[in-house]
Amino acid sequence: MSAPDRIAPPPADLGLAELASALTGGTTSSVAAVTDALDRIEVSQPTLNAFRVVRRAAALRKAAEADARLAAGVRLPLLGVPVAVKDDTDVAGEPTAFGCGGEFPPATEDAESVRRLRAAGAVIVGKTNTCELGQLPFTSGAAFGHTRNPWDRTRTPGGSSGGSAAAVTAGMVPAALGSDGAGSVRIPAAWTNLVGIKPQRGRISTWPLPEAFHGLTVNGPLARTVADAALLLDVAAGAHEGDLHTPALIDARAAVGRDPGKLRIAVSLEIPFTATKTALDPEIAAAVHAMAGTLRGLGHTVTVADLHYGLLIGASFLPRSLAGISRVHRTMPGAVVDPRTTANARIGRLLDGPALFAARRLEPLLHRRIGGFFDDYDLVLAPTTATPAPHAEDIDGIGTSSTNALITGACPYTWPWNVLGWPSVNVPAGFTETGLPIGAQLMGTANTEPLLISVASQLESELRWDRHRPTPWW
Repeated sequence: MSAPDRIAPPPADLGLAELASALTGGTTSSVAAVTDALDRIEVSQPTLNAFRVVRRAAALRKAAEADARLAAGVRLPLLGVPVAVKDDTDVAGEPTAFGCGGEFPPATEDAESVRRLRAAGAVIVGKTNTCELGQLPFTSGAAFGHTRNPWDRTRTPGGSSGGSAAAVTAGMVPAALGSDGAGSVRIPAAWTNLVGIKPQRGRISTWPLPEAFHGLTVNGPLARTVADAALLLDVAAGAHEGDLHTPALIDARAAVGRDPGKLRIAVSLEIPFTATKTALDPEIAAAVHAMAGTLRGLGHTVTVADLHYGLLIGASFLPRSLAGISRVHRTMPGAVVDPRTTANARIGRLLDGPALFAARRLEPLLHRRIGGFFDDYDLVLAPTTATPAPHAEDIDGIGTSSTNALITGACPYTWPWNVLGWPSVNVPAGFTETGLPIGAQLMGTANTEPLLISVASQLESELRWDRHRPTPWW
């Protein structure tokens, strides 16, 4: 073997499981891995702008502690591995700005998801950028500027977990947590060539909130591979005693590489009802059909069969979303926000009453109605977004109605599964002719993450999206 073959890759170029294995095997150290991650963050921050909070001193202390534990024979799933979390998630000692401007006190306790990451040995290197209160499929705000897409500096990485997606795609961390209230994990995963899992509601605790945004928002992992996303999901999953939703435990990692059997898969390009004009980009439609062909080649029965969402699902989404924005806004009295956020919070206050109550009452009906589609199909394959990633500045300086038209036109597909609370997984589906990533989502009924993960794993073994990395410009 030649000398170059013996040189280990930089720690941040490894996947989550690979880096955990390298640390356990002693081929690298946590201090080296965390330093590498922090240095990459520092170099990229003026251009890529993925992070709101960087925890250099605290992370290096934890890395040194992890190395001592590794040397003593302690073994944990992520001991010494650097990861990032989104800045809607409390990390003790750090402010939680949630994309807003202003001064915020440091959190006194970790969120339950962060507590579980730490219990697994992970080192939290920072908190990633998100738009104000997670409202947009863009990661932009007056408080921090624009987070950029590693595949194209002029484009958004998506949102609202765009900082987490950018950090993973650019190789700063092997995986990161985001949150998804209308597609906020799946959309940035689609636009950055990542696997993004929106789990079953309650799979990863939202504590200190018993539920987030009236049950719409869940936490979920972003990673380059299905195995890494499943690993982070398993590590972060679990309930706090105060949670309103506590689904039975699953083993996501065991589903990776497992034969799901011959499935009945529906390909649905139907766009859920929107009040604004929407259309599916032909390149994205072609990519979804190409993925359907791959699934047929894997032995599945794949049928074009549109899932008709109906009008009631939108009637359930809007009050829960806007009332959620209003309630979070009220808990942040010092927040400096965009007028569009203020307008949404004002509308949310009006809906936070009988309209919200009625919206929540619709959910069992929607479960029965849409669940009936799954009498004939095991899962649905659909586009994750209707368009490739827009330019980052497209969201700037426009009014509320123009903003709604922009974000709905680009991202009309993901929000219904937040109303239902069911799992969905974005998988990379190739690239446009101009080199922008495309995503497709696998959608199941309650607690079907293992099924979706096993199918995503099958697709990855055929398509090998993990081999495609952007050329660094940051």
